[in-house]
Amino acid sequence: MTHTTLGDISREHRRSYPSGIAIVDDQYRLTWPEFDDRVNRTAHALQSAGVAEGDRVLWLGQTSFRVFELLGACAKLGAMVCPANWRQSDEEFAFVIDDFDPKVVVWQEEEIGEAVRGAAKLTTRDPVWWQHDTDDQDSYENALAAQSTEDRWGPVDVDLPLLVIYTAAIGGKPNGSMLTHRNLLAMAHEASYLTRSNSDSVFLNSGPLFHIGNFQWDAMAVYLQGGTNVFVRRVDAKALLETITREGVTSAFLMPPTIMQMTQLYDADKHDVSRLRGGAFTPLWNGLLEQDTTPWGSAPGGFGQTEVSGLAVVNGHGGRGRGNSGRPSPLVRVRIVDTEGNEQPIGQAGEIVVAGDVVHAGYWNRPEINAQRMRDGWWHTTDLGRREPDGTIHFLGTMTRMIKSAAENIYPAEVENCLEQHPAVREAALIGVPDPQFTQAVKAVVALVDGARVTTEELIEHCRERIASYKKPRTVEFVSEIPKRDGGKDYGTLDAMFGGGGYPGGDNVRA
Repeated sequence: MTHTTLGDISREHRRSYPSGIAIVDDQYRLTWPEFDDRVNRTAHALQSAGVAEGDRVLWLGQTSFRVFELLGACAKLGAMVCPANWRQSDEEFAFVIDDFDPKVVVWQEEEIGEAVRGAAKLTTRDPVWWQHDTDDQDSYENALAAQSTEDRWGPVDVDLPLLVIYTAAIGGKPNGSMLTHRNLLAMAHEASYLTRSNSDSVFLNSGPLFHIGNFQWDAMAVYLQGGTNVFVRRVDAKALLETITREGVTSAFLMPPTIMQMTQLYDADKHDVSRLRGGAFTPLWNGLLEQDTTPWGSAPGGFGQTEVSGLAVVNGHGGRGRGNSGRPSPLVRVRIVDTEGNEQPIGQAGEIVVAGDVVHAGYWNRPEINAQRMRDGWWHTTDLGRREPDGTIHFLGTMTRMIKSAAENIYPAEVENCLEQHPAVREAALIGVPDPQFTQAVKAVVALVDGARVTTEELIEHCRERIASYKKPRTVEFVSEIPKRDGGKDYGTLDAMFGGGGYPGGDNVRA
């Protein structure tokens, strides 16, 4: 018996949905048989370029259906495909090329051609280059045109990596998370349940394909169920409204700023969004959409990361509870553990570790990090959480910053979360101050709600009542605003302002 792989999906859909539309992208409108034919042509072209099982293909371009063709082709070959972040510089592109060592690079001239050509000069690798937005001799389409549509590939191991997404800049460089056939199919089944996708579903791929979010909501689910995936190269509110109207889109990867622009441009005489599920952003549509009553639409949100195939814990299972992230999906196991791997009691904070069909195959070419993060059969997320009495998971924040007080490890996110539950506190940040006796002393930096008053003693007591005593701040500094950097709290500035330092390992990073 062989397991179903992602390559088998288009094989079967061409028989099950012979007239169903699989792909829409600009001038392309492909039925499932037509799409599978192109997948086979792509596989032959890649094979002719030297791609075999375990080899790699890199996409340097914006959102396009060709990424799905490459995904299907690599699935049949047992190879991997990586859609890189197209917003990167030439040096960043060159790093990915050197690190990933692809046999083939499919690239785009429009908007990013200069950076790609710069990377080609910087890289030490020598891949085959196909440009996808041209008809020239060295183009992607020309490479496919000479190939057969014959599907002659046999079984592929379901646990082979297929999709690689660069993420997690541990140690200052990004790492390619390798998602297997099993991972992607588990993701697709879970999303199918949560969004109720079916063969009539039409998903608008308006999110970046170098991010896991677009694949999880709902590209893979719609692909699995034989629906239609629509692709737009760039996010433009006016064009999105026209595409939603023309294609009868039922779901889309849309962020709040784009939705706000779309509501301002919406014209009832020109646009039809009646099939589009509102989901988490229904209020932003000003009543234009009906409430999404699917498990995801009625209870969106959860916890996850690329390395666990998107969201591994979601509110759609068992309804909202005390935790802010819901419960693990049926193919996932979650524990909350201390630094020794011992499970923490209910209500006690610890690291969130995950096992099951969603856990990736590790980072490409990072054996030391993989050995550390994939201990004892569990993926260590380096994220902090706790299990609530009702079984839900409460995500507290990252563990990559740690304070050492005597023999105890203190994770700022847990204490910050506790402080921010005080009605007078608008925002809090925790730093460690060198201490000759305890290694570090805990200092809280707090910004209050306008007009609120609270004393240092009251905040310390607030923490003492809710978390272990050793975690409570020893001192508190009050500021008007917590400094920010790259969208998060700027701990480096806080250290400089209030004497922070002496962190374990000599810095703030715990891999």
